[in-house]
Amino acid sequence: MKISSLLLILLILSCAPSPRYNSNEVNWKNKDTKDTFYGISSFYGLDDGFDGNLTANGEIYDKDGISAAHKTLPLNSVVKVTNLSNGKSLTLRINDRGPYIDGRILDCSYGAALKLDFVQEGTTEVKVKVIKWGDNVYKKQN
Repeated sequence: MKISSLLLILLILSCAPSPRYNSNEVNWKNKDTKDTFYGISSFYGLDDGFDGNLTANGEIYDKDGISAAHKTLPLNSVVKVTNLSNGKSLTLRINDRGPYIDGRILDCSYGAALKLDFVQEGTTEVKVKVIKWGDNVYKKQN
């Protein structure tokens, strides 16, 4: 009787649902701490054909605007970027994906690079602090 009861319990427990999908990716919506990243930033939008095209979140890219591209941060996240070579800082929003060159963590708009004062150099070391996690929402154009 004990063995049949034990088998019945094991059978019932084996029927319990398990997670359908398992991912090691961060659930940004539940993340309560703000992260800081250090690395190299470049800029884009000046004579490269991106100005006026759609960004990853569906907005029209404005090279003179204040925005940036990041590979993994949720779209529409707000970050404070500090140029470590001159101390200039700027708050901007992640609205695109990139950069796609190894060793770079951020691709600023041309307008942001002007304000951070690294257009002449082309790249600079930056500190990127997340101020607000984005909703990762694609903005449909009308």
